[in-house]
Amino acid sequence: MLRDRSASDLGPGQVGQLVRLAGWVHAKRDHGGVCFFNLRDRSGIVQVVAHPEDRQAFEAAQGLGLEYVVALDGTVEARPAGTENPKLSTGAIEVRAGKISLLNPSKPLPFMIEDEVNANEETRLKYRYLDLRRPKMLGHVLLRHAVAMAVRRVLDRTGFLEVETPILTKATPEGARDYLVPSRLAPGSFYALPQSPQILKQILMVSGIERYFQLARCMRDEDLRADRQPEFSQIDLEMSFVEEADVHAVVEDMLQAVFKEALGVEIKTPFARMDYAEVMRTYGSDKPDTRFGFEIKDCTLIFRDSGFKVFADAAATGTVRGLKAPGPLSRAEVDRLGETVKTLGAKGLAWIEWKPGGPVSPIVKFLRPEELDGLSALFRAEEGDFLFFCAGPAHVAAPALGGLRKELIANIQPDPKTPWSFLWVTHFPLLEWSPDENHWTFAHNPFTAPLAEELSKLDTDPGNVRSHQYDLVLNGVEIASGSIRNHRSDVQRKILSLMGYRPQEMDEQFGLLLNALDYGAPPHGGIALGYDRLIAILRGENSIREVIAFPKTAKGVCPLSGAPSAVLPKQLQDLGIRLDQTK
Repeated sequence: MLRDRSASDLGPGQVGQLVRLAGWVHAKRDHGGVCFFNLRDRSGIVQVVAHPEDRQAFEAAQGLGLEYVVALDGTVEARPAGTENPKLSTGAIEVRAGKISLLNPSKPLPFMIEDEVNANEETRLKYRYLDLRRPKMLGHVLLRHAVAMAVRRVLDRTGFLEVETPILTKATPEGARDYLVPSRLAPGSFYALPQSPQILKQILMVSGIERYFQLARCMRDEDLRADRQPEFSQIDLEMSFVEEADVHAVVEDMLQAVFKEALGVEIKTPFARMDYAEVMRTYGSDKPDTRFGFEIKDCTLIFRDSGFKVFADAAATGTVRGLKAPGPLSRAEVDRLGETVKTLGAKGLAWIEWKPGGPVSPIVKFLRPEELDGLSALFRAEEGDFLFFCAGPAHVAAPALGGLRKELIANIQPDPKTPWSFLWVTHFPLLEWSPDENHWTFAHNPFTAPLAEELSKLDTDPGNVRSHQYDLVLNGVEIASGSIRNHRSDVQRKILSLMGYRPQEMDEQFGLLLNALDYGAPPHGGIALGYDRLIAILRGENSIREVIAFPKTAKGVCPLSGAPSAVLPKQLQDLGIRLDQTK
């Protein structure tokens, strides 16, 4: 072999041993006629020293450049006192080279192989094979592997079977555009790349698999952002004969193992749970960051007979909700916050500042002392605090204050109460009205089951049907989404009809699933965890592009390979495709 050790294998215990190493030249320097360089492999870095008396090694070392690939034979020695490097795991030793072999030189680098680089993202992606050599990027890859192995171990011991589902499948409406693949053998017909394995994993439950999982590749043709890529991975689960709590318990067990094995961190279970309606009242968002408090309070009763007409009118027909934030805040900052809530649909933002002499605000003169006392007690307002209010329909006030809350936390940057805060958000609305299409559409997933006690509302009040949909939120980021499914075809058809599908369209789009449900489908449910998103959170990255080995840019381009690209005319001819060159 070209090597018998890895760099990180070496330490004081190996002093005096002959070793054979191979890797990349990470750094190089000459000190008084002695040549030093750092040898890097996947495991870490070790310092190599070449002395003039070791002629072959010394001459070879002098000719090395950064990122040259070398192999060497040498002896492990203790570093001279005072030259140790505590930043390296191998910092107490060095390897005295006896022989150095150049395996491959390197061109001059477009950027340095170190954690902090000045190169822009497109350059990094173009030379991704260099970018992945950086210790930080290698750490992302190592964590992905550790998480995947922890997931597989947990699910294996709890009876799950790993089953692959097709990449070439049938197009189904799942909320985003499909990537289409033309069929040469069936001209004019197309496969679709899967947005998720949703229908097929339900088919596996009908097939009696009972517990399925897959680290699934998913493809969606949608506008990209920091947490979206054209192709991404999810930890996909489905289980038969379960209720919501059973799915939650499996996910909690899995994440507990992931945090312990991959990060060495103990997390407590069970995770907190909140109904969708409650979480919107309390945080104004269905994916709140609960590490900071900043809870929204309902003030409607306080203002029921208020002299401030805006609040009194809202209290009579809608709601008045408020949020406390610590000051000081300048008038310009308060005005900016007012513009924030307007962009979220609110008509404006009222505020009160609690000063040493009492509450101050343009609206205070309209409020009675008992109203101010009620606010002080409800919010536990103290000197220096600001109270912010939104009034109107709940569906407007909630997200407006939710957006305000998020901006306040970003601006104030309070210390989190805990490093990791998980929250299950449950019982989302099943349907929401689509005014453009003049029918109901799914709020999350077209296959989600309504709560049993709300089933009759499908005929009388579809917009207020709560469902068995649940999301898992970590530090304000939705990392998983799932539901208990419809296992009866009549219920599934009823929901699809509310969404505007005629019977023939149902059979064309969803026939595979609907037919299977008629053959003894068991009650079942599942969830999908965003694998890339989870890794990004664990590594402290804001973009999932950082933790995917070969991602695409925000425009869906791969600078490394040049995809997407034109194809040969012969390839299009074989597929029976003619391009419209006018577009």
